[in-house]
Amino acid sequence: MIGEIAPNLYNPAMNRILIIKLGALGDFIQAFPCFQAIRTAFLKAEISLLTTAPFASLGQAAPWFDNVMIDARPRWTDLRGLAHLRTQLRGFDLVIDLQTSGRSTRYHALAGSPRWSGLVRDDPFFHANPWRDEMHTLARQADQLRYAGIPACDSADISWLTSTPLQARAASPYIIIVPGAARHRPEKRWPIEKYAALACALKQQGLQILIIGTATEKPLAREILRHCPAARDMTGETRLTELATLMKGARHVVGNDTGPMHLAAMAGTPATVLFSSDSNPALTAPVGRRFGQVTVLRAADISAIPVETILASCGKTL
Repeated sequence: MIGEIAPNLYNPAMNRILIIKLGALGDFIQAFPCFQAIRTAFLKAEISLLTTAPFASLGQAAPWFDNVMIDARPRWTDLRGLAHLRTQLRGFDLVIDLQTSGRSTRYHALAGSPRWSGLVRDDPFFHANPWRDEMHTLARQADQLRYAGIPACDSADISWLTSTPLQARAASPYIIIVPGAARHRPEKRWPIEKYAALACALKQQGLQILIIGTATEKPLAREILRHCPAARDMTGETRLTELATLMKGARHVVGNDTGPMHLAAMAGTPATVLFSSDSNPALTAPVGRRFGQVTVLRAADISAIPVETILASCGKTL
C-alpha cells in the first residue's frame, strides 16, 4: 500500500466541509463521483462547493451541496479580492481540494490551515501516491479520497440532471456533433470540413444532426450547415443543466476531446471521442457507464482520422 491511509472520517465534529473544484467543464464533470462519495460519507454535514462562475449553476442544481460559492480567482496582488476569498475559505472543519493545482493548494493558508485533503504535504490527508500524475482523473480523485478515508463511488447518479426539461426539443432519432474544443488548442480539433462530410453522411441515413457548443463556436456550425443545410445549429442555445438531457436522448455523440463529451459519457450515451497527440486519453478520456459505450480514436495528427472510421464507430450503435 502506497503511503499511510487515513482513518475513516465519520467524525461528528466535522460539520462543515468545503469542496474546491474550479473547472474546466470536463474536469468538473469527472468530479461528479467524488461529489457523490463525499455527500454519502457526510450525510449530516453542511457541504459547500467553491467553483468558478461557469459551473455555479451545475453546482446549485446538484443534490450534493448545501451552498455554492464563486471563486473570482483574484490576483495575488489584489488585497481586497484575497480578503473576500479568505472569508469564503474560513470556518470549515475539512477542505477537500479536488482541483489540486498550485493555486488551490495555496488556499490552505488563506483558509487558516484546516484539515486538508489534497497536496498539502504536512497534512495527514496529503495525497502521497507518487503515481498520481500517471493516473486517470477518475482513479486519481478516488484515490485521493481513499487517502482521506472516504469510500469511493464508482459512478454518479445524474438523474437530477438528465431529467431537466428542454426548451427546444429535438426530433428523434438524432446524433449530436461537438466540433469545438479549447480555442487556444486548435490541434485538438478534427477538421471542420470532415465534420461537415460526417454530417452529410449521417443525414443520408435518416438521422437528424444537432450541432452543440458555445456561442463562440457558431462559425464552426455555420461551416457544417453550408455543406449540410438540414443540420440544426444549437450552439449557444443549451445551458449546461439542459445539455445532459439532450445528450441522453441522442443515438450517438461525436466530438473532440472537450467538456460536453464527458457529459455524454456520464449520461450513458454511445460516444466517439477524437484525440490528437496533444492530450493523453489514458489520463483524461471520457469514461462511460458500461464497457464499449465510449470509443476513443487517436492519431498524432487528428486530421488524419478518416470520416469512414467515425461512420463505422457510429454504426455500431445506430
